[in-house]
Amino acid sequence: MKKLLFHSTTLLLIVSTMLGWGQSEKKLVLGEQPIFRVLKTSEPITVDGKMEESIWQRTEARKMEYFYNTEKPHDSQETIYRMLWDDENLYAFFQCKDKYITARETKRDGQPYFDDCAEIFIIPAADSLDTHFGLELNLFKASNDFIYFNDYYQGKDAVFKTYDPTFEVEVTIDGSVNDNSDIDSGWTMEFKIPLDELGALGQIAPVQTGSQWAFLAIRQDRNDAEGNRRSTATIFPIYDISKNVHQANRFGLMEFVEEYK
Repeated sequence: MKKLLFHSTTLLLIVSTMLGWGQSEKKLVLGEQPIFRVLKTSEPITVDGKMEESIWQRTEARKMEYFYNTEKPHDSQETIYRMLWDDENLYAFFQCKDKYITARETKRDGQPYFDDCAEIFIIPAADSLDTHFGLELNLFKASNDFIYFNDYYQGKDAVFKTYDPTFEVEVTIDGSVNDNSDIDSGWTMEFKIPLDELGALGQIAPVQTGSQWAFLAIRQDRNDAEGNRRSTATIFPIYDISKNVHQANRFGLMEFVEEYK
């Protein structure tokens, strides 16, 4: 598997930016952030989008209850989110009800977020820093992956688009894609993200029992056959949807645990 290697100048740039406090809105600090508990697995996980391993039923399963840009009754559809970890990987599972399943983007680093799309933003530290890793995938598994810099310079954000991690993802679909003449049931998306793909930044606050990383899980829900309108659901509330979803000052925490009760 390919491993991410940063040039020294790039790594210096990323670390120095992560230490900044560029956003003006109130930041969540340790003790304020909501927590999502991620269960450790000793059971091998097959990435097939089916959640057949018994360990998935023992981890936290949380509905995404924060909705944005909803205009129609079917814009607030149910999403259940789960995570697991082991010494080498993070695993994530999106379970989504969807009456109108839609996907158009097929290219990497395109715009899958205008389709039905699952997104994970990760800060490999237990604080709301201004830089995060991002994965955004639609149901064709077209991936937009990046490192995002909030308020990089003169109030403008910046995106490092040449970040191309290697990870596994699989999708199941119960319905018809791009056919709004019928009613669909939904879709799932399962991720396996190697910790090595976070490079040296993933080693500063290493994944181990009791440690915490900041993150946000997002679902983009596209229900119209034409245009780019979509509603958004998140696992934690965000500050101002009129800006974007990349507001790390509102991320919650994933906490790595040995058991979940």
